[in-house]
Amino acid sequence: MYAVIDIETTGGNANYGKITEIAIFIHDGSKVVDQFISLVNPEIFIPQFITNLTGITNEMVKSAPRFYEIAKKVVEITEGHVFVAHNAEFDYGFIRQEFKSLGYDFRRDVLCTVKLGRKIIPGHKSYGLGSLCKEYGITIEGRHRAGGDAFATTKILDILIQNDREDHFQQLLKREVIPTKVNEYLSGDSVKALPEETGIYYFLNSMNDIIYVGKSKNIRKRVIQHCLNPKNNKQRNLLSEIAEINYEATGSELVALLRESEEIKRIQPKYNRKQVRNSYKFGVFVDLQMDGVMHLRIASVTKANDALALFSTKVEAEKFLFDFTKKYRLCPQKTGFEKNYMGKPCFHYSIELCDGVCHHQHPVDDYNERVSNAIKRMNFEQASFLILDRGRSENEKAIVRIEEGRYIGFGFADMEYVQGDLELLKDCANSKETNKEINSIIKGYLEKNSVDQIIKY
Repeated sequence: MYAVIDIETTGGNANYGKITEIAIFIHDGSKVVDQFISLVNPEIFIPQFITNLTGITNEMVKSAPRFYEIAKKVVEITEGHVFVAHNAEFDYGFIRQEFKSLGYDFRRDVLCTVKLGRKIIPGHKSYGLGSLCKEYGITIEGRHRAGGDAFATTKILDILIQNDREDHFQQLLKREVIPTKVNEYLSGDSVKALPEETGIYYFLNSMNDIIYVGKSKNIRKRVIQHCLNPKNNKQRNLLSEIAEINYEATGSELVALLRESEEIKRIQPKYNRKQVRNSYKFGVFVDLQMDGVMHLRIASVTKANDALALFSTKVEAEKFLFDFTKKYRLCPQKTGFEKNYMGKPCFHYSIELCDGVCHHQHPVDDYNERVSNAIKRMNFEQASFLILDRGRSENEKAIVRIEEGRYIGFGFADMEYVQGDLELLKDCANSKETNKEINSIIKGYLEKNSVDQIIKY
């Protein structure tokens, strides 16, 4: 038996958002045999853009039951059934969080019709609910309302059941084998309940202190690795202290990296201290030396804020600075790649890649101005652009915003709502504190990975 569920919420993050509507259809493998649909008073304000998307207003939920008033019904109607939803981690995460706030640990086996769809009916351009329903001629009565979307999901479930010739349902229900009890505080079921999604995770101790923050493309698998394979005393000590695990799905690996860095700096967890100090060991620095010229040099990082750019290895820093020297016609004697032998010009001067500041053939003030302008363009060429990457659901995109070379922040956008509107997309990126490490994270990620889209403006 399957409990096919859809919810509407006040926002995309289960830690801050609340449920505004829930629909549950009980499916026996061939047909719907029971149902429960209700608006829910979230007890917080519903933002206007959510109302525009769902049609659910603050007035509509004013007299609706609060979640605690329907919680018993949700438990009873789903008892013994597999939790099924389209982008199930989203719905399951919100419902678990609502129950957690009531002091109840809600757990069900979970199946996601998006993941099942990709395995059982491969080849579709999109596995969003709207797209699949359109391709299979399924009419959604009330798009972005819990009842309409949940009932449409039952129709998708019918198609998947009929086409599952390789037992994908059972394969996805299997869980990794981990101990029943991880330590004196944490059960194996707590780990099994984590999503196989990209994002960040938090380890908390028995005093509710966050002791470690990590990121992964697959949160559950990464946490299982922590539990099964502690490699040294530090990792064994960490494992012995974990009493609770929280997580935050991001969809985008880039956003997970940014969020991890942000949270480690904010919280400074006990077991991330070394990571805080040593994630970027080398930097490019600028010095005004005795010759009056602005020199660039590579050195170990002591204060990250003094560095113009940060790098994990010295080789990465050297390659960057060498390319930077050539691109902006800087003198390799002034960037540390050549020594000055008795005032002789650098090699680049002989091939006309240096204007001769090393040989008194170019005014120092002009050279320093060029260095200053090059430094301004060091991160993202002073460009303004948006990075669009995978979001937490099929129709959502993660947004990272760079404005005139400066990192502004990140956020998420429902593409059905924004419909490519540049100003709305820009507004979705919430302001964040920036630092040189953030720029290095973004630059390094873009050099090694692809993202869905980059919009320059």
